[in-house]
Amino acid sequence: MRGETTGELRRDAIGLREVLFQSVTAMAPAAAVAASIPSGAAFAGGSLPLAVLIALVACLFTASCVAELARELPAAGSVATYAARGLHPAVGFLVGWGYVFVEMLIPPLLLLQLGFTAAGTLHQEWSAYPADLWWPWSLAGTAVIAVAGYLGVRASARLGSVLGVFEILVFLVFAVLLIGEAGSANTLTVFGTSHTADGHAGFSGVFAGSVYTVLAFAGFEAAAPLAEETREPRRTMHRAVLGAALGIGLFYVITTYAMTVYIGPDRFAAFGASGAASWEGVTRASFGFFWVLVFLAIINSTIANANACANVSTRTAFALARIRVLPGALATLHPRHRSPVAGIAVQSVVAIGAVLGLGFAYDPVTAFLLLATLIVTVVVGVYIVVNLACAGYFLRAGRAALKPVRHLLFPVLGIAAFVPALLTAAGLPVFDFVTKLTAPVSYAGPVVGVWMAAGVVVLLLLIRRHPERISETARVHLDPYDPAGHRQDGTVPG
Repeated sequence: MRGETTGELRRDAIGLREVLFQSVTAMAPAAAVAASIPSGAAFAGGSLPLAVLIALVACLFTASCVAELARELPAAGSVATYAARGLHPAVGFLVGWGYVFVEMLIPPLLLLQLGFTAAGTLHQEWSAYPADLWWPWSLAGTAVIAVAGYLGVRASARLGSVLGVFEILVFLVFAVLLIGEAGSANTLTVFGTSHTADGHAGFSGVFAGSVYTVLAFAGFEAAAPLAEETREPRRTMHRAVLGAALGIGLFYVITTYAMTVYIGPDRFAAFGASGAASWEGVTRASFGFFWVLVFLAIINSTIANANACANVSTRTAFALARIRVLPGALATLHPRHRSPVAGIAVQSVVAIGAVLGLGFAYDPVTAFLLLATLIVTVVVGVYIVVNLACAGYFLRAGRAALKPVRHLLFPVLGIAAFVPALLTAAGLPVFDFVTKLTAPVSYAGPVVGVWMAAGVVVLLLLIRRHPERISETARVHLDPYDPAGHRQDGTVPG
């Protein structure tokens, strides 16, 4: 069927459950528990549950800001629209430019993890399977998310819901088993500072661990780009963003607590993402065949995350293409499924190119680390801008709409939480626990710099030739007026 270059995404196609799991799966809970959060153990040691709890509180400040803006401005442009309305349309364009770029790189990141996790585990079980035969699994994952995206938001969102439920249930059941096995070793002292790693005593170790843990929360805003396809988007978006951040944050606290008390808080500094002292290692050694479910949950998490972020990238690209600040072809919709088919095609090409190009140029694990560093650097920067946009939007809205704690204090606290995470992701040794990046992972910073510089050039050309297109980044396409009764240009009717 031939697509069309005008029209709307499918309205009222999904509800709270689907958009909630859009954000949940974008956070990749199983993969984060198994791979991301353990990186904080080297600093927080057996006090890692406290570090996770602090990270949860810190991330809720930004999640609250995103939720407030999502309720006021339900738009597929999401963070780009928020920045445009809260700060300036030019800032909105640059946020959208960076956000589309990194969201298109998240699926290949997860597909690389899918490939090397599947190949490594199969080789460990059956030595005849080549450990370096990772790429067929990555390509299979690409096909799954491409088909789900092509079939429309209902298909992709429901796939995310099913996958999300599975990975959460597996790890929660395993957490209960660990807590039960720990018996009298269960202790609330892991929520204190007495078990931090050597060389990182007290709150310095907990803070260092929380900075690394903050990165596991990235993705809680992923529901927002589906606003135009969601029933009652103002209410639903607000609940989904906050619900995902809070729910998965508590999931992280419970699972981290369970593993900490099972291993022993004073021995937990050696816990990591692989080897005997890891989630898979513990399940293999002590829980028999249950390790298969943990392995499947991690594989499941990579596909679910890639699917969710493909939804984000294609909707954000669609939103920017329909106002012609990105190529208009990206606004092409399938006539029946109302899916952004051109964006899905580009996303698939980018995924295959990045997976095979970087995976074979280096190796899949190194390629994963390079993409992860690049992505987190931009995403955390976007969170900081959105915090600023929240304050700016509600200051402009007037005293009646402004809630000082929610709209001023929370943005400041959110920025304070993410600045250390940004410096850590970029490998800038401002803190003693930050390790300077080495090549090729250190290439992430220059790549981001070149991409954003290109965005500035495009912005200047558009301001000179088509300034009205930049102004359109602030437009909410669902209705002609915002909740306060203002027109899209910010004026009051009448």
